[in-house]
Amino acid sequence: MGDDSEWMKLPIDQKCEHKLWKARLNGYEEALKLFQKIDDEKSPEWSKYLGLIKKFVTDSNAVAQLKGLEAALAYVENAHVAGKTTGEVVSGVVNKVFNQPKARAKELGIDMCLMYIEIEKGEPVQEELLKGLDNKNPKIIVACIETLRKALSEFGSKIISLKPIIKVLPKLFESREKAVRDEAKLLAVEIYRWIRDALRPPLQNINSVQLKELEEEWVKVQPAAPKQTRFLRSQQELKAKFEQQQAAGGDADGGGDDGDEVVPQVDAYELLEAVEILSKLPKDFYDKIEAKKWQERKEALEAVEILVKNPKLEAGDYADLVRVLKKVVGKDTNVMLVALAAKCLAGLATGLRKKFGQYAGHVVPTILEKFKEKKPQVVQALQEAIDAIFLTTTLQNISEDVLAVMDNKNPTIKQQTSLFIARSFRHCTPSTLPKNLLKPFCAALLKHINDSAPEVRDAAFEALGTALKVAGEKAVNPFLTDVDKLKLDRIKECAEKVELACGKKAGGAADKKEGKTLPGKTPVVSGAAGDKDTKETSAKSGPPKKAPVVKPGGPPKKGKPAATAGMGGAGTKGKKGPETKEIFESELSIEVCEEKAAAVLPASCIQQLDSGNWKERLACMEEFQKAVELMEKNEMPCQALVRMLAKKPGWKETNFQVMQMKLHIVALIAQKGNFSKTSAQIVLDGLVDKIGDVKCGSNAKEAMTAIAEACQLPWTAEQVMAMAFSQKNPKNQSETLNWLSNAIKEFGFSGLNVKAFISNVKTALAATNPAVRTSAITLLGVMYLYVGPPLRMFFEDEKPALLSQIDAEFEKMQGQTTPAPTRGVSRHSGGNGDDGEEEEQEDVGSDVVDLLPRADISEKITSELVSKIGDKNWKIRKEGLDEVASIINDAKFIQPNLGELPAALKSRLNDSNKILVQQTLSILQQLAIAVGPNIRQHVKNLGIPIITVLGDSKNNVRATALATVNAWAEQTGMKEWLEGEDLSEELKKENPFLRQELLGWLAEKLPTLRSVPSDLLLCVPHLYSCLEDRNGDVRKKAQDALPFFMMHLGFEKMAKATGKLKPTSKDQVLTMLEKAKANMPAKPAAPAKASSRMAGGAAPAKFQSTSAPTDDSGSSTMEYKPDPKKAKAGGAASKAKGIQGKKVPSKPNLKEDEDKSGPVFIIVPNGKEQRMRDEKGLKVLKWNFTTPRDEYIEQLKTQMSSCVARWLQDEMFHADFQHHNKALTVMIEHLESEKDGIISCLDLILKWLTLRFFETNTSVLMKALEYLKLLFTLLSQEEYHLTENEASSFIPYLILKVGEPKDVVRKDVRAILNRMCLIYPASKMFTFLMEGTKSKNSKQRAECLEELGCLVESYGMNVCQPTPGKALKEMAAHIGDRDNTVRNAALNTIVTVYNVHGDQVFKLIGNLSEKDMSMLEERIKRSAKRPAAAPARQVEEKPQRLQTTSANTSMLRKGSAEDMSSKLSQARNMSGHSETMHAVPREFQLDLDEIENDNGTVRCEMPTLVQHKLDDIFEPVLIPEPKIRAVSPHFDDMHSNTASTINFVISQVASGDINTSIQALAQIDEVLRQEDKAEAMSGHIDQFLIATFMQLRLIYNTHMADEKLDKDEIVKLYSCIIGNMISLFQIESLAREASTGVLKDLMHGLITLMLDSRVEDLEEGQQVIRSVNLLVVKVLEKSDQTNILSALLVLLQDSLLATASSPKFSELVMKCLWRMVRLLPETINSINLDRILLDIHVFMKVFPKEKLKQCKSEFPIRTLKTLLHTLCKLKGPKILDHLTMIDNKNESELEAHLCRVMKHSMDQTGSKADKDTEKGASHIDEKASKAKVNDILAEIFKKIGSKENTKEGLAELYEYKKKYSDADIEPFLKNSSQFFQSYVERGLRLIEMEREGKGRIPSSTGISPQMEVTCVPTSTSTVSSSIGNTNGEEVGPSVYLERLKILRQRCGLDNAKQEDRAPLTSLLSKPAVPTVASSTDMLHSKLSQLRESREQYQHLDLDSNQTHSSGIGTTTSSSSTAANIDDLKKRLERIKSSRK
Repeated sequence: MGDDSEWMKLPIDQKCEHKLWKARLNGYEEALKLFQKIDDEKSPEWSKYLGLIKKFVTDSNAVAQLKGLEAALAYVENAHVAGKTTGEVVSGVVNKVFNQPKARAKELGIDMCLMYIEIEKGEPVQEELLKGLDNKNPKIIVACIETLRKALSEFGSKIISLKPIIKVLPKLFESREKAVRDEAKLLAVEIYRWIRDALRPPLQNINSVQLKELEEEWVKVQPAAPKQTRFLRSQQELKAKFEQQQAAGGDADGGGDDGDEVVPQVDAYELLEAVEILSKLPKDFYDKIEAKKWQERKEALEAVEILVKNPKLEAGDYADLVRVLKKVVGKDTNVMLVALAAKCLAGLATGLRKKFGQYAGHVVPTILEKFKEKKPQVVQALQEAIDAIFLTTTLQNISEDVLAVMDNKNPTIKQQTSLFIARSFRHCTPSTLPKNLLKPFCAALLKHINDSAPEVRDAAFEALGTALKVAGEKAVNPFLTDVDKLKLDRIKECAEKVELACGKKAGGAADKKEGKTLPGKTPVVSGAAGDKDTKETSAKSGPPKKAPVVKPGGPPKKGKPAATAGMGGAGTKGKKGPETKEIFESELSIEVCEEKAAAVLPASCIQQLDSGNWKERLACMEEFQKAVELMEKNEMPCQALVRMLAKKPGWKETNFQVMQMKLHIVALIAQKGNFSKTSAQIVLDGLVDKIGDVKCGSNAKEAMTAIAEACQLPWTAEQVMAMAFSQKNPKNQSETLNWLSNAIKEFGFSGLNVKAFISNVKTALAATNPAVRTSAITLLGVMYLYVGPPLRMFFEDEKPALLSQIDAEFEKMQGQTTPAPTRGVSRHSGGNGDDGEEEEQEDVGSDVVDLLPRADISEKITSELVSKIGDKNWKIRKEGLDEVASIINDAKFIQPNLGELPAALKSRLNDSNKILVQQTLSILQQLAIAVGPNIRQHVKNLGIPIITVLGDSKNNVRATALATVNAWAEQTGMKEWLEGEDLSEELKKENPFLRQELLGWLAEKLPTLRSVPSDLLLCVPHLYSCLEDRNGDVRKKAQDALPFFMMHLGFEKMAKATGKLKPTSKDQVLTMLEKAKANMPAKPAAPAKASSRMAGGAAPAKFQSTSAPTDDSGSSTMEYKPDPKKAKAGGAASKAKGIQGKKVPSKPNLKEDEDKSGPVFIIVPNGKEQRMRDEKGLKVLKWNFTTPRDEYIEQLKTQMSSCVARWLQDEMFHADFQHHNKALTVMIEHLESEKDGIISCLDLILKWLTLRFFETNTSVLMKALEYLKLLFTLLSQEEYHLTENEASSFIPYLILKVGEPKDVVRKDVRAILNRMCLIYPASKMFTFLMEGTKSKNSKQRAECLEELGCLVESYGMNVCQPTPGKALKEMAAHIGDRDNTVRNAALNTIVTVYNVHGDQVFKLIGNLSEKDMSMLEERIKRSAKRPAAAPARQVEEKPQRLQTTSANTSMLRKGSAEDMSSKLSQARNMSGHSETMHAVPREFQLDLDEIENDNGTVRCEMPTLVQHKLDDIFEPVLIPEPKIRAVSPHFDDMHSNTASTINFVISQVASGDINTSIQALAQIDEVLRQEDKAEAMSGHIDQFLIATFMQLRLIYNTHMADEKLDKDEIVKLYSCIIGNMISLFQIESLAREASTGVLKDLMHGLITLMLDSRVEDLEEGQQVIRSVNLLVVKVLEKSDQTNILSALLVLLQDSLLATASSPKFSELVMKCLWRMVRLLPETINSINLDRILLDIHVFMKVFPKEKLKQCKSEFPIRTLKTLLHTLCKLKGPKILDHLTMIDNKNESELEAHLCRVMKHSMDQTGSKADKDTEKGASHIDEKASKAKVNDILAEIFKKIGSKENTKEGLAELYEYKKKYSDADIEPFLKNSSQFFQSYVERGLRLIEMEREGKGRIPSSTGISPQMEVTCVPTSTSTVSSSIGNTNGEEVGPSVYLERLKILRQRCGLDNAKQEDRAPLTSLLSKPAVPTVASSTDMLHSKLSQLRESREQYQHLDLDSNQTHSSGIGTTTSSSSTAANIDDLKKRLERIKSSRK
């Protein structure tokens, strides 16, 4: 007992493992109690016992074992983890329990097994039991059989899989043990209960006695279907139902229906073992079958016949066998052998089933042709063969062949084919017999019902009757419209007889079939075919099948497809139920018509119809019209009325008013009456005749449209086209085509006969009249919308020029959706019509392909060619393949009948020579396109072998194979590929390449399908093995494909399929499945399509959702078509949306539409913050990837679901890119209205947009970029800051796109990057861009470097991260890049930094290689810019943002959009004008900075202008063809060629090559000189001027400095440019097109040229300068006065700001302004004063009066006052009304000034002038005393200024100064340049030294004497010229002052539109609001505030800080404004100062 007490204390689980059996027994008892006590099935207690349960069961002590079994049973019943123990425990039960002598042990063991089955572990249990059947111990075998029997009896055949059991049954019957045999018998009876006769074939071969016993037992089995009595845990609701029925008395009938549901039909075929027969064929079979003696051939066939009697055959390559059998059937003369071969084929088809499908296409035509044999046994054999073959394929696949035979002349063939069709139809359902199939069959059969042979007619009636029965009347009726009543009744009668076939299901169908057509079927075949029938009908239809047969409107599920499929000629036909009958009324005689007309029309009207007086005729028409308007529809005799209208003069009516009325009446009659085609034929001819008439054309079109509505467009259009093209009038032809284009848009494309039109369109395209050609091309465009790319195939052979026009038209239509039909639909409201409409739309595409004339190439595939392809020598094989390629090429479109070709090509796919494999693949691609959709019949024999090639080890071969497979799939759809076991066989092969390619392909294709064949399930086991493949890529691809498999098969089926895996694998796979379940995409939405195109209310909507998919699964052509290129681009979803959009208002009951009304972005409080926290806490994936994986997309989808409208989210995550486009359109529409929503979801929106960056479709990318530009503009207006999270998950992906090959994309991305800086600190952007420079993509590296340069230039060095040194080192590293553009970009960027930072750059860069360093130094030298202080950020964002409505300013790119001056003008452009126009067209915004930085590569958006080697790039200019696309899309088509040519020539004007430029200028000059042609330049003026001043800059900066260049060349170029400009500015209409910004730059260029001393030195230089003078006058007079005034004011402002610009420049600008002031009195009315005043306001803001007074010269302030004074004088007080554009007038000095001027002019005229004079006089008084002195000095300075007398003048000045030591020469020097002043001082000092004998001083000043000579004249000669001394007298300054005063009194100046000013003012006004001259300290405090307020501005402020500290601009350091201006001056100076 001591021992006992030991183990008594142990816990239960330890007792159960104790070595003492008693302890264990006790443990089991306690465990049993415990297990029954635990309520929670998930309690942790259970897990303790997981490993022990097997020991419970296999205990060695019998007593303990029994208890253990009881405990284990309780465990399995209650523990949720029990399933994990299944395998080991059941194995223990089988081996250690079933052999126990105690019956109780066996019982418990069986219960245990059944309990495992109940907890869903049926498969492993069954597996263990089947293993038990191989045990040597008969006891165990018997127990296993009994367990299986009980399991089947209780759980039913759905849960217990019968196939493996039936497999072992025969073996059990052979057992020596009687007990085993008896138990096997019981099991066989149980199985029979469930599957009935399907069990017979597998047991055919057991002992006959046993079979007999079995038969006797089987007879006793009750006929009632058995029911499942025990249920799985997952079937609890079924269990409840069952129990209820039991309680109610379990009546058999009640359960009947459920029985149907529960018991699956088992197909005997599935239970059979497949037999391999190919190897068993006699060795000499192929020789014998070709033997001469028929007996030998017969022997060979008999051998095959015996083999094919096996009911199930192993799959294999039967191609050769089928080929020889086919040959016997087709060619053998001995009919007995024909019958025998047919039997063999039937046997093969029955044994192989679907696997025979690939050969069906070859055999069907041969068998059908052979029906010409009369002998009954041959006919019967052929019928059996073709019926068996039909079951292996689909009607769709063999339809081509069958239809081809229908036209045979032999009546027997026709009869048998029709009968075959009838039998085939019986196997169809409405979904497998879609309209596009019915249509050709019905057409062919309708011919046969009129055949002369009665048997042909009968067969055709039977076939049509069957079709009617199967597809429903609604589907078939449209094809029977022209059948007379007798025949129609006959068809219906046949249909009723057919009912039995479908109605009685299985057996009935078979019997009936046998009875009718197969008198004496052989038992084997009948068995198989009968069973097959059973399967077919029941599987395809299931019980609901009866409904559609009995009443086609039946239950929604099936009835609707029947309807939709048959909607036939779209709704149009559907609507005409009753009308169909009377659509043709008989033609009435003229007398009858007169009678009928007289009854409804007034008598006077009829008499005056043919009156000679037109007025009477007109009156008659008016009465006629009134009468028609009042008539009722049914009373209107349409035909009579139109006959009356056609009566003499009829359509020859000469008076247009009468004619217009007449046509209008025709339209009325057609709209109001029952208008028949007969009536239409009477009038159409007349209408077509008048359609081209100028006055009556529109009425004729209206009438035609009305007729088209009455008689349907297809018919009307065909008539009209035929009539139009039978006459010669081109106007009529072109107008008819135009009418048709329009009509198609209004009516939709349904029912139109494309083929008929195409011949007419071809005629039109060949017409000599251009209008006809244009109309034809337009019509093609419209047709393209509906038909898609296949349309082009018809025109492949047109002339290239014409083809390019057609392509251009198609291009325009690309991406447009088809408009919803507005006519022809209204009459049949309700869902059905609309639905039909849609169906039709979808078909059009495939119909068009069917219309193409196809050649039959089977003749050309000769046996020689085939043997060539199979030759031993690879060169000969290659020749053969080349021949095939050329045959296919020549034929273009071919029939699917390819003869021996498929087999020959197939053998080449595994050729040892890879080149040939590649060639074969490309031939197969060609073949797919040439054969079109019918290539699907070759999928099995040629398509699958292509998939095998995906396993090739060579990458390029795999790529070609994949392309080929895709080309095929595009034609065939996916159904054929997925059917059968072929794909699963391929996946089974353990080739990693094959697996990864195939899975990748499936992952791409599956998501686009709506339904897939069930055979896809066969791939799943192999998919699972791929998930655990050794190769990582295979595993990855398998994981990617998993969700798409699940999408079609469902999680349950997939999970069930894991049952056969090893436990470890299974767990892994299940977790993957769970994961995939979360990521599972939705199936492509068919129902959405249906409901959105619903027209009628809610009721039909519920049908519709089923109709679409059902319909689709039938027409496999439609299945794969989310392909945008196909016709369905218009159809399906994209179209649906279009329609839906239109229908929203009228259909409030459609749910979807209501949903769309709400906001698209829903604000979730703190949603964004939460998402950021999740990402930080790693709860979700961080948005960081190289390509987006599914989990990222799913995660985003989940996150979006709460804050984005559901329907928008569906669009955003749709598989089809067109939906993304739609989503973006919606987002753009909602941008303004939902700002807050957008900001709250901004992180998600940006992430979604990053996904779009990974799409290959450019249209989506462009749309996304467009959205981003708008989005960032909005954000900057809202002053939003991107968070770090948003930036890091978006910017890196945006930067990827900057390396895109397409220019447009790069341009947009840079614009976006630019805007980013407004909402995200530039220093942080810098880091992202630095990362971007590490990319492998050279374009991206280059663009990022350029962008970095822009940032440094705009924000100074502080932007560089982490430190300027590190950043510059990284940038400099790229100077050695292997890519030229990257090198250049790196150099340019460093040069930019150098310009900002000076020589310090070299320190920061560190050590560069010698080569790189020399490149950099060379580039810096070339850029020749002095380093200036870091620029202030040019546009300080905040104030500017407030002032701009259009945010384009903010994008102005610092170094890229334009040179600074234009930038200012650009910015001014934007500030607050409604009529803003871009100063420079966007295509031509130039990167002038870059051009200045680097004369090596001129970067601008024109064709790239490179300084050197240009000759080989530009071809001679005289090219008639445009070389680049027309830039301005708004040009109409007629001009597009001219426009693009002009664009090209203009682009060459700016060429770096002088000759190119001169040639281009000559061409433009020619255009400008001819008045008639000059107009062509309109719209290109700005562009031309930009190119011109670009060229001027180029000459100034580059050519003039080039020693090697012949200066005559330059003069020649100058004279060309000036001549051209003068021609241009003489044409006022063109001159006025020049915009402000462009004029400003032009004037800048011209004035710079006038001041260019180097030009003066040239021989003809003076002439050039004179011409420029003349040109400037022309520009001032002829340009738009507002624009030129505005331009001059801006130019003046800029020149005064720029320290670098010489005073002469400003003076010349002012002279131009004076000239303008003189013109003001004439031009004042044409000027936009508001704009000019805004310019002046801005000017005064930049230069307040105090500041102007500080100027060295007093001209600016006087010029300004003169201008204002003149304006006041001319406009009077009204001038004050023109200040509308100035934002805050109160702050404006201008308003105060104007008020003062006005006040004085009110008091006394001219007093204002006097005051001015006083002020002026005060200056003069001071000087008056010295007037004489001044005159002398003026004389002296004049001498100094002239070239010859410089020295003399200086000497005189020296003398003078000595004489009058107090003389003040300051005023004379003040107006001259710094240079001139120092020159004079130096000169005086030199003279002093010379005179006093000190000798020459060393030239330390750094200016050599020669230089003095060349430079001085520049500065001085212009002084004289600028003051305007024209008549050569010597005058003193006082005289000029006087003259200026008078001028100022006399004149005033005018007001022009201010285009662009904000940034400058905002920049200047911001720091300087309080006082003008604030101290430096104040500036510093201001800076510190700004720094705190916003990080972005940090750079700006620090820059200005540096400016101060660097001590530049000391003159103005007292004022912050001045400091800022000083910065600007420096910047402007850099930009403007040329590379001298």
